[in-house]
This record gives sequence, C-alpha cells and structure tokens, in this order.
Amino acid sequence: MIHETTQGAARLLAVQRAAFDAQRAPDAATRIARLDRLLQLVDANEAAFAEAIDADFGGRSAHETRLAELFVVRAGIRHARATLRRWMAPRRVRTDLHFLPGHNRLMPQPLGVVGIVSPWNYPLQLSLGPALAALAAGNRAIIKPSELTARFSDLLQRLVGQSFPEEELAVVTGGVDVARAFVSLPFDHLFFTGSTAVGRQVAQAAAANLVPVTLELGGKSPAIVDPSCDLDVAVPRIAFGKLLNAGQTCIAPDYALVPQGSAEALAQRLSAAIARMYPTLVANPDYTAIITERHRARLVELVAEARSMGARVVEVNPAGERFEGGTRKLPPTIVLGATREMRLMREEIFGPVLPVVACDGVDDAIAYVNERDRPLALYWFGDDDRNRDRVLERTVSGGVTINGCLTHFAQEHQPFGGVGASGSGAYHGEYGFRAFSKDKPVYYQSRVGLVPMLMPPYGKPLDALLAWFSRGR
Repeated sequence: MIHETTQGAARLLAVQRAAFDAQRAPDAATRIARLDRLLQLVDANEAAFAEAIDADFGGRSAHETRLAELFVVRAGIRHARATLRRWMAPRRVRTDLHFLPGHNRLMPQPLGVVGIVSPWNYPLQLSLGPALAALAAGNRAIIKPSELTARFSDLLQRLVGQSFPEEELAVVTGGVDVARAFVSLPFDHLFFTGSTAVGRQVAQAAAANLVPVTLELGGKSPAIVDPSCDLDVAVPRIAFGKLLNAGQTCIAPDYALVPQGSAEALAQRLSAAIARMYPTLVANPDYTAIITERHRARLVELVAEARSMGARVVEVNPAGERFEGGTRKLPPTIVLGATREMRLMREEIFGPVLPVVACDGVDDAIAYVNERDRPLALYWFGDDDRNRDRVLERTVSGGVTINGCLTHFAQEHQPFGGVGASGSGAYHGEYGFRAFSKDKPVYYQSRVGLVPMLMPPYGKPLDALLAWFSRGR
C-alpha cells in the first residue's frame, strides 16, 4: 500500500492508534513475533537492499551496507529478542522505611505510536534500528525515510507492507512537504536522525503537540592524537573511520588534533594508509560515492575556500584518476593548516575530507574541543592513561571510542546518543526499549503501616510522626 501524502500519514497514525488502544500491552510472544518478521525481512532481502542503496548513491560499497547497516540491524534484533522478557519485567525499587511494609515497582509500558524520520546516509540501519526498539517496547511505528534514497525508500515500503499489517509497522514516502507534515503529527514519540539545523525545526514542530522527541544529530567529532600514540595503529583506524561511506557518517572523525610539528608526518602516513585501502577510487566498488551532486559541490567548495585562505590541500589519488564524466566520487582529501575561520572548521564536513590541526599539548586539544558545540563522538589515540582520563573527564560528547573509530556505536549494552547540539535522548539495546517505554511507578500500599496516621483529624500523633521524619530516620 502506498502512503505518499500528508493525509496518508495522518490516516496511518489514526489506524495505528486505534490498534494500540485495542491492545495496549502486547505480551512478549507478540513482540518477539514482530521482531522475527523484521529479521526475516532483512535476511530475505539483503541483496535487494544493497542494490537499491548502491543505485541511490551512484556507487555504494555492498560490503559497507552489509557491515554498517545489515549487521547492525541484525545484531540489534537478536539482542532484543534474547533479553526482551527481562526488559519487560517490573523492576523493584527501594521503599523508604516509613512506607513499609508497602513496596514500589516500576512497570514499563509502551507509549503508543512512534514516528521515525530517517536520513539518507545509512537509510536501512537508521530506519530499522529505531523501529526494532519501538516494536520491542510494544509500540506501533511509522517510518518516513529520506527522499534522497528514493529506490531504497520504495523498496522498504513495499517489503514492510508485505511483512506487516499497516496497523503494526508502515512506511510513508514523499518529499520535504510530507516530512514537514509528518513531524507535525501528534505521535506519542518522535525519533529523528539528521542534521542539527533540521533537528531544531523538528523539535519546534513536535513541541506544538508536546510530543517527546529523540534527536540523533551530528556535529564536528574530533580525533585526538596523543603524543604517546602508536601511529602505526592509529592512522589506519582514523582513515577507516573517516572514509567509511565516504565520510558520510554522523560519527565520522570530522577533524584530527595532533601534537605540534607532527601534522605533515601524519598526513604522509594517512596518504599511505588510504592508498593501501583504496589503490583505485573511481571504479573501486569499496569506495562510496557522494549522495548527490549538490552535496559533492559543497565539499569541493569547502576545500577550495580552505586552499584560498592559505591551507595546504593533499588530495590522495593513488592511481592518478580523473573525477569527471558522471562520477559523484570525491578523492580523499587531507587539509593542513585549517583555521577556525574556514567553513571547513565551522560546519560538519560529512565527506572524505579531513582537516589536521596542530595543538600545544593535551590541554590545548581539550580547550579546542570545548570551544565548540558538544560533538556526537570523540576519539582518542594513545597509551598515556593519565592523558586519556583527562580528556574523558574534561570533555563532553555523545560517545567515545578509545584507540579506534566508530565502534562504540555497535555496542548493544551501551546507549548511543548525542548531547547538546549533537542530540538528545539515546537508544540501542535496553536503552532503546526504555526510550520508547513509560516506566510507570506503582506503590503497593499495605493494610498496615504509618499511612493511616497521615489522615485527618490531625493532632499530636502526626506532629510526632513529622518530627521523626524530619530527623531523617
């Protein structure tokens, strides 16, 4: 069934809300069955998803789709299935002495209907990752994927329609007008992944209906190279983190902070590491293209401006290829001498361009990070535990990987989410279940205890009881 209009999204919300009202507390077996269908959908259509995403990008590595999208979604579903019954169980919480022998419990309940707005850079993972958490929590969900990955969006809509009735899970396609109307609907929770600028608009639209939101945004995530760092280990990992999906990753290292005097040497090592990973670029199926010509032109402009302002630009093109004639691929680019006035250092890059900035020690690196909006990710490379702990304690970021890039995202036992301008709220694993649940506090009052003494007529017994309470007993 096709849902491509604003009226279609509103109708779906009404259908799902009616279905939720008829079954407000789906049991574990029902939820696991929904997760099983989602896993079957992914398993049966791996090749089709990879082909659709490749076509949308004009060249997207199938291995990257399998690694960064399909693997992550499968792992999330399997983890949820294995631990769902424990997540659903009411949790005991402590009861203060003066309310005994009554007792407290927290009972997780589904919220209702969840709206999910997913971006183009990881269209499968960032659609189905939030969806699996919403389903595990007992909700219904509607996904609005990006119009920039139209082939994938049409495929997802068709496959979800074949595997799920629309009152459980549905997909709405369409352009920016549909997206604007979608985020203005009175969902029970709205989940958005995208840019900080659009995230502000989404939050404002949701606020009109007092809809709670989870915002997974982005920002300029630093990679800090400590003087104690083993460059043979760090450099390939930074290159991998930067060039996965051609840098079109919200947690990609946006820039590198290196010790004074080491920028040139690091650039040489990066060039060599990149050449080993990608000996060719234009026809290399491992190297992903930029999503649209508009996005590519922006990256070219950022680099050109940096060069015009005095930066040294190192283009890594091992085979000396020409990037013309229909390709949207952009060669990996290292920028030395970038300054804070350049757009390159003021905007999230979101492409295969890495500025390298020299710092006078760990305190200077920390100050550089803290002068900017709080990033979605931070990476630290080194062997000096004291410097590592100083960075961890004195910076605030969404998440951190030590001596690596990106891999904190795939930890199902840890939350993933931003802070400040890089987002609000978190998900993955149990944290996703909690994000889409209401922990209802329930106090089970006993027939005996002190509570009857709190009722009128008031007098000396209550005075004595309040005096006892005030002493903290």
